[in-house]
Amino acid sequence: MNILITGCNGQLGNEIQVLEKEYPQHTYYNTDVAELDITDKEAIEKYVSENNIDGIINCAAYTAVDKAESNTELCHKLNAEAPGLLAEAIAKRDGWIIQVSTDYVFDGTAHIPYTEDIPTCPNSVYGTTKLEGENNVTAACGKSMIIRTAWLYSTFGNNFVKTMLRLGKERTELGVIFDQIGTPTYARDLALMIMNAADKGIIPGIYHFSNEGVCSWYDFTKAIHRIAGITNCNVKPLHTEEYPTPACRPAYSVLDKTKIKNAYNICIPHWEDSLRECMAKLETE
Repeated sequence: MNILITGCNGQLGNEIQVLEKEYPQHTYYNTDVAELDITDKEAIEKYVSENNIDGIINCAAYTAVDKAESNTELCHKLNAEAPGLLAEAIAKRDGWIIQVSTDYVFDGTAHIPYTEDIPTCPNSVYGTTKLEGENNVTAACGKSMIIRTAWLYSTFGNNFVKTMLRLGKERTELGVIFDQIGTPTYARDLALMIMNAADKGIIPGIYHFSNEGVCSWYDFTKAIHRIAGITNCNVKPLHTEEYPTPACRPAYSVLDKTKIKNAYNICIPHWEDSLRECMAKLETE
């Protein structure tokens, strides 16, 4: 197959590129904004047609959650409109698309893990535009797979793990929110799932994927510091209201992964096991 990867310079896109050599039977077209403007309908259709693209993995998104509240136009273009354009282009070739989405499509008021059939209710610009992107993809392409994920980190780019490592070494005290609950996701684990689905053949529908287990941002930070051997930084728990941000964040966004585990017969690692794996790679870099 000829597979188009968008957003190849991001955390997930980079992890997918690392894995491509393990699936040499396919040809990959790794693109970011310099190679393909995914807000340009004509450019997309030309690229898909000229390169005989069979499937698209859309890792591109506007992910600056707080900036999205004031930069609504660009956020809407990238998160809502662009996925629909990609889906339309690949549908004309009877191809497939995997669209990566987010836990922010929920408002976070639940107290048990979110399944795929629970009604969505985003309360941020980011979440609203990502949900619209899901709907546009599903409407445009019958062979579409939506994968919602959460709390993504990796050895690539800027992310929470790298920030907490840096701050843990720079400061003697650090305040981290303890009343927002979710599950960290190692981007490599998500990339493996996506590549597996693309290779075996996508099963259309909406799916949830994160690592296993549950924690708060405070717990996550404590684990990062413990694994790194950082002992001289006192991590203090903060309430959400003590750390105000422009965008609302889900207080509880644990995703139920039963559907994707059954569909692809996979085991998903616990978040702390994957965190150790990622941090071991960071140490060697």
